[in-house]
Amino acid sequence: MAEPALARAEPLLGVSDLHVWYGESHILHGTSFDVHRGEVVTLLGRNGVGKTTTLRAIMGMVGQRKGSIRFDGREAIALPSYRIGRLGIALCPEERGIFATLDVEENLLLPPVVRPGGLSVEQIFELFPNLRERLSSPGTKLSGGEQQMLAIGRILRTGARLLLLDEPTEGLAPVIVQQIGLTIDRLKAAGFTVLLVEQNFRFAAQVADRHYVMENGGRIVDMIPNAELKANMGKLQRYLGV
Repeated sequence: MAEPALARAEPLLGVSDLHVWYGESHILHGTSFDVHRGEVVTLLGRNGVGKTTTLRAIMGMVGQRKGSIRFDGREAIALPSYRIGRLGIALCPEERGIFATLDVEENLLLPPVVRPGGLSVEQIFELFPNLRERLSSPGTKLSGGEQQMLAIGRILRTGARLLLLDEPTEGLAPVIVQQIGLTIDRLKAAGFTVLLVEQNFRFAAQVADRHYVMENGGRIVDMIPNAELKANMGKLQRYLGV
């Protein structure tokens, strides 16, 4: 169950009875969950249940949507992606989207600042010192970890308050995973809200406040507060098949 304070507060993000189609394929069948201000929340589930589609649907990057996506009290289900971005939501995709022919500085400065409150380039370098050292390196010369740092840093400039992170630790060395975790902790302390899709459950357990469990068709079947995770490990392992 949600914490009493969270239950009383209006969520920053409220997803209710969300349906998504790609052409004739009905992908999400009534997904519902919420994320409160300053939280780090994970979507957990097996491959193919609709976690990435959920993030893309929040950003308006899918074919057809039906249901409700409320952000900061405003209904966004009918808005195009560029207007959703201007509300203060940003997606860091699993594929990272680094432009190979642009250097680190050009990639970092590419997205527009859509709202006040974003991090400065200097603040991003404080989070990811590697980027400062590789400032003139083209995207093709970056390691996977450096690309992920750049992808996250890029959205932090925009002024987004809600960060959607899709598999940020996939394929990364343990030392880089640890750095990403510390970054998420610092972002939370700075007032950012994070919705995280993550296969690395140990990582999710270290950074998240709550975990939603998703099954086929995007159905949310459980919500487990991180403080109750240990007591629910058996149930969670059955959900995830691990």
